[in-house]
Amino acid sequence: MEKVTNSDLKSSVDGGVVDVYGEDSATIEHNITPWSVSVSSGYSLLRDPRYNKGLAFTEKERDTHYLRGLLPPVVLDQKLQEKRLMNNIRQYQFPLQKYMALTELQERNERLFYKLLIDNVEELLPIVYTPTVGEACQKFGSIFRRPQGLFISLKDKGKILDVLKNWPERNIQVIVVTDGERILGLGDLGCQGMGIPVGKLALYSALGGVRPSACLPVTIDVGTNNEKLLNDEFYIGLRQKRATGQEYSELLNEFMSAVKQNYGEKVLIQFEDFANHNAFELLAKYRDTHLVFNDDIQGTASVVLAGLVSAQKLTNSPLAEHTFLFLGAGEAGTGIAELIALYISKQMNGSVEESRKKIWLVDSKGLIVNSRKDSLQDFKKPWAHEHEPVKDLLGAIKAIKPTVLIGSSGVGRSFTKEVIEAMSSINERPLIMALSNPTTQSECTAEEAYTWSKGRAIFASGSPFDPVEYEGNVFVSTQANNAYIFPGFGLGLVISGAIRVHDDMLLAAAEALAGQVSKENYEKGMIYPSFSSIRKISAHIAANVATKAYELGLAGRLPRPKDIVKCAESSMYSPTYRLYR
Repeated sequence: MEKVTNSDLKSSVDGGVVDVYGEDSATIEHNITPWSVSVSSGYSLLRDPRYNKGLAFTEKERDTHYLRGLLPPVVLDQKLQEKRLMNNIRQYQFPLQKYMALTELQERNERLFYKLLIDNVEELLPIVYTPTVGEACQKFGSIFRRPQGLFISLKDKGKILDVLKNWPERNIQVIVVTDGERILGLGDLGCQGMGIPVGKLALYSALGGVRPSACLPVTIDVGTNNEKLLNDEFYIGLRQKRATGQEYSELLNEFMSAVKQNYGEKVLIQFEDFANHNAFELLAKYRDTHLVFNDDIQGTASVVLAGLVSAQKLTNSPLAEHTFLFLGAGEAGTGIAELIALYISKQMNGSVEESRKKIWLVDSKGLIVNSRKDSLQDFKKPWAHEHEPVKDLLGAIKAIKPTVLIGSSGVGRSFTKEVIEAMSSINERPLIMALSNPTTQSECTAEEAYTWSKGRAIFASGSPFDPVEYEGNVFVSTQANNAYIFPGFGLGLVISGAIRVHDDMLLAAAEALAGQVSKENYEKGMIYPSFSSIRKISAHIAANVATKAYELGLAGRLPRPKDIVKCAESSMYSPTYRLYR
């Protein structure tokens, strides 16, 4: 083997560099040590996304931090940088290209990324979150460049605590974790589900104001049952069928214990996109010992309840007088139904069991009724009411005569013309929520809902749709987007130092969101506020959640602030550039 040497290692006159660590003089097969010296100045400062400001470094900063010559001479302020980048992003033809451009920006200049997202939230939310994040997960192996979170696999069993310690940040407040088994409506994407925790935590910072350095995305890789991925030479995860049973349970238990040991009692662990059988079990198992939250079950429930509460002003009838019919009886559907029942029981001062009787669910086998109880999964059994069997949604609508139709099935276009017309024949203002996403999985489009109901529907969806014009009127549908709830919800837990999540906190979050819907929103047919004011909305949600935590005795941060809304606002991360001394 030929030796790779520098003819004069001691001299740099000819352009060489002193080979302090002997790397250039080592043979190819000789192991070397990957030394790294971190100094927040010069070249390394420009490659530190948390502190890099690009062309916004002032003349004084360029001299002080050895940046002179490493940047072009122009100095651009953050506002002009933002304008230039938005102009560039709008040039891309495909949403995934925009997603990758934003990811690259986040890895290069963190504050500019969040400034861009906050100031252009309505335009960029569908890029960093649904629906584009779904496509990003499907192609995650191909677009993966550098780690944005922790990958914990079966290979790490017995040493998960050590893996957590590899993450550079120590003061973690929010963890979003997935095992990739049920990514949006796309199914098992295995290790490539990492796009979801990364996207969720970007929104925690942009919309909820939780510091980016306090957020940790995690993917638990236990394999995948997706044959296409297992046969893909570029798949980045474990090439094996999913682990189940004791092996799965032990790995998750080690993870939960390690998180608590490493980050303490007050770190929020948000379960994301787990399959039904694991989602309910994990939430039930850890809700009394950890600060845990399942966005698919609890976050979706809270945001949908908020829409229903605000819609009372358009239907002119309280929720207790409505009859609800769900298409889909998974974690989202049953989670929403349970929170509605809890809300009605508190409004009517009655029992949850009694409130459940107003709520009906349809799954893949038809209406959930008592005669099916023995074959039902446990989480569906509370919704089995006395009624003759009905095999399809249209038949259930004609039998039950619901005032509210909610889709959480993941089955695209299942709200057919006949379904919408049946709802419209029963109700003057049918309330229709097509919650499944991405867009291809939505039970119906906004245009279909408004056209088939002859402009009478009150409509909200899980994916974004453009305004619809029908017979001279313009209808603006709103997105029943979890991003309304979970960022503010998490901030409320953080500022109160909460140690557990209680269902009353979910009700408090829903009421806060419903309270932010303006008269102008209602006039456009909207039952959610505009996303342009999301930071203000999140502050109010955080304040309501924190207040409830104090009332329930679950808050660990004392004394209680006098003005919790101001406390929430002042606690929010700001992406504005700071001056460096």
